[in-house]
Amino acid sequence: MREHRVSLPDGRVLAVREEGAATGRPVFTLHGTPGARLCYPPHRADAERRGIRLIGYDRPGYGESTAQRGRTVADVPPDVVAIADHLGIERFAVWGHSGGGAPAIACAALIPGRVVAASALASTAPPDAEGLDRLAGMGELNREDLELLRADPIAWEAKLRADAAGFENLRGDQIAAMLESLLSDVDRRVLTPELADFFAEQGREAMRHGPEGMRDDNLGDEMPWGFDLGALKAPLQLWHGAHDRFVPFAHGQWLAAHLPGAEPHLLADEGHLTLYQRRIPEVHAWLASRF
Repeated sequence: MREHRVSLPDGRVLAVREEGAATGRPVFTLHGTPGARLCYPPHRADAERRGIRLIGYDRPGYGESTAQRGRTVADVPPDVVAIADHLGIERFAVWGHSGGGAPAIACAALIPGRVVAASALASTAPPDAEGLDRLAGMGELNREDLELLRADPIAWEAKLRADAAGFENLRGDQIAAMLESLLSDVDRRVLTPELADFFAEQGREAMRHGPEGMRDDNLGDEMPWGFDLGALKAPLQLWHGAHDRFVPFAHGQWLAAHLPGAEPHLLADEGHLTLYQRRIPEVHAWLASRF
């Protein structure tokens, strides 16, 4: 594990962590919402076996990265490029899960010539997705938060700050209860103590200095992505499970229909957490093959 702090021209700092094969093929991992630069140990072990150098970072406002209020999905690629430049990396792959899915798509569209391939797992569709009810099929926890954000942003931010205080001492054995309304049966089965402990560690690190990262992720998810979905510059995989209650399956279906050339994996037996727990080795193998 290797830690870096990358200073940007606008004065912000990004916290970066490298794991896996130190001299392997570089693959950026874009965390969910909330999340941080930490790597799930089975993903690290898989990367080491495959000769992959995993690079995670705290999106602005999370963990040790400076906040960037008003950021959108399209603001992620410049930060990824800045990290790659700092590390002396010319070509790289990207994968992102959940809140990291849309940023992974942005990287495939907005970093021509350098992103060899990207995978987006359980990504949301854009807020202006025509014909999509973004809340249909969503579990109560996420649906109620998004409804409050749209109805009363001030009350929503106050609730977010109150919720964030609960992350300070979050334990793995609390994760299932916290996520209860979001867990389909298939996701409940893969929420092992190891995975729950990792999510708790991610949550503590993500909220170390407050909820700004989660605030700005959610606000950014309500703004247009700011790029043409029909103009992908790199090969892209889309993964979505029919049993996903975090980000409903219809989001993945919409993206598959509106991203020409993307390789869809719309899976009847998968959920949200199952993709993270079971499918990353396939993602790593595909990304490594594109170098």
